[in-house]
Amino acid sequence: MTRAREMPGGPGTGAAAEAARSEADGGTRNGTEGADSGRAPADSAPAPVAVSDAGLPGWLQPVAEAARTVRPEQLSRFLPSDGDDGRPAAVLVLFGDGDHGPELLLTERASSLRSHAGQPSFPGGSLDPEDGDPEGDGPPRAALREAQEETGLDPAGVQVFAVLPRLYIPVSGFVVSPVLGWWREPSPVGVVDPAETARVFSVTVADLTDPANRAMAVHPRGHLGPAFLVGSALVWGFTAGVIDRILHLAGWERPWDRERRVPLDWHA
Repeated sequence: MTRAREMPGGPGTGAAAEAARSEADGGTRNGTEGADSGRAPADSAPAPVAVSDAGLPGWLQPVAEAARTVRPEQLSRFLPSDGDDGRPAAVLVLFGDGDHGPELLLTERASSLRSHAGQPSFPGGSLDPEDGDPEGDGPPRAALREAQEETGLDPAGVQVFAVLPRLYIPVSGFVVSPVLGWWREPSPVGVVDPAETARVFSVTVADLTDPANRAMAVHPRGHLGPAFLVGSALVWGFTAGVIDRILHLAGWERPWDRERRVPLDWHA
């Protein structure tokens, strides 16, 4: 088992297939309990968010190419229906170039939260009215805002290069847009509010694609979904499902044992 690289805590110190059944994952909750700081006044027009895949590093091109043509059903069998009134949300799937190669930024929910305590997730949360049109650039704006509120990252250093099709989470009723970003200019990150986030950490793509770190998580209700065991983290649910699909569609997936089972109480 490999070790996830953790970011230091403190303010400014610095993504599906089968898993959609057991969507108890923090990547869809953060806007429900987040801080209100750093938000534009309600009467101000939101600044436009550019979405471009120009200038991405070569290693990230397979993800960008897959994002251009991906169909919703390739990501999940749980999709919003026409006229769906589920709560719009967005998560930031942020790729960076770390000390040990390409990596993803994740957070871990605080153990004291009412729901999904202690679970790794993408930064993100519900769309606020000031984020704008959920069918337009509202999701990128919300994903960047929430990531800043949760980790302290500077959104100016993030290049949004794609927004994946919206996915539906039956358990919570969220309609989630995974927003793909390239951390073009990394900034310090860490825990902004310990009451919501226990830690901010990165996981290398190499660790995520290592067959030794892959398994199927077993939910107490019997649902199965892809999972990743990286360091002290078990990444599962919606977040693991999105990662699983990205690895597959980008051609990064390596054969792994799909019969391997890990219970969600694996620490016990």
